[in-house]
Amino acid sequence: MIEPPEVTLTDSPRVKCNGSSQIRAGAALGHPRVWLEIDEHGYVDCGYCDRRFVLKGGPADGADQSSLPDIASGAS
Repeated sequence: MIEPPEVTLTDSPRVKCNGSSQIRAGAALGHPRVWLEIDEHGYVDCGYCDRRFVLKGGPADGADQSSLPDIASGAS
């Protein structure tokens, strides 16, 4: 498995992504804002930019991210 481009730790199981957190010009250079829900796996991947959101203290926190499969929002 290939590591995701960016891993973001979060305290909330519901997160938003617009692909532009590292771009100073803002959302105009990112992608449409999407809301993602972290499930029992403890992480979710954005379907647009592949950013991975990991729930702090969840089962994926501290795990080798390259060994975990891609999980898009709504997948089981």
